[in-house]
Amino acid sequence: MAPIAPQQTVGRLIREWRMHHHLSQEELALRSELSQRHLSFLENGRSQPSRRTIVRLATALDLPLRHRNDLLLAAGYAPMYAERTIDDPQLASIRETLELILNGHEPYPAFVINRNYDVIAANRSVEVFVEDLPPHLLSPRLNVVRACLHPEGLAPRLLNFETVHANLLARLHRDLAATGSTSARELIAEIGRYPGPGPSHDPLSGPLDIATSLRLRTSRGELAFHATIATFSTAFDITVAEFAIESFFPADAATAAALRATIGPTSQPSPPLAVMASQGDRRPLV
Repeated sequence: MAPIAPQQTVGRLIREWRMHHHLSQEELALRSELSQRHLSFLENGRSQPSRRTIVRLATALDLPLRHRNDLLLAAGYAPMYAERTIDDPQLASIRETLELILNGHEPYPAFVINRNYDVIAANRSVEVFVEDLPPHLLSPRLNVVRACLHPEGLAPRLLNFETVHANLLARLHRDLAATGSTSARELIAEIGRYPGPGPSHDPLSGPLDIATSLRLRTSRGELAFHATIATFSTAFDITVAEFAIESFFPADAATAAALRATIGPTSQPSPPLAVMASQGDRRPLV
């Protein structure tokens, strides 16, 4: 979905989102507890939706908060969801939560990304990923997809590059299918220009891990990680709703030992998130 244009009507937006999710009018009407006839009138402009109907349709379509605002604005209503910066005083409790998660996860890497896949905060252990990256991949912010797959990034050091490439590409396509993400579309096009696995490569060939891992050559030796992703499930602020916290766990004993030896429990904690957020050109925030 492209950003909303001033002349775009709410009916056209509803129809575009319905078609994007491959839903018939009947299916969307059922999900949103409307009659199919009423939905048809909304889409063709014969009826104007109420604010409550917009919210009902947006919920049925599982739209991201910023696109729910687009629907409301197109219908002539004020947006419902604010978009604050990470250093906004009203997000103090969110910053504290992120600090607890990032610092508490050390000595293992963890970072927070935004909807563009840019890292906005990280703990010190992320240094294991960025230690040899060139400046142009770190500025103005580290993008996790670009850093992993760029030929000057982690790609030459990834021992399972083909698997990581396939997983990241699949993730971008899922985001594009679910939200119409412009960032996902642009990154898919960009990594299509990078050297990639050969056309005959089958990511499912050979033995499969219990869970997909990231295996990397580093100054600490060969390290292997499993990853998890967490989000704020009940966020009503656009910024917070679009945060994703990625936490990496050692996939073998050697990786755990190498990281514990580098950043032990007696080390000083990472800088507070509020400080890190205002220093985007310094590590460990990248």
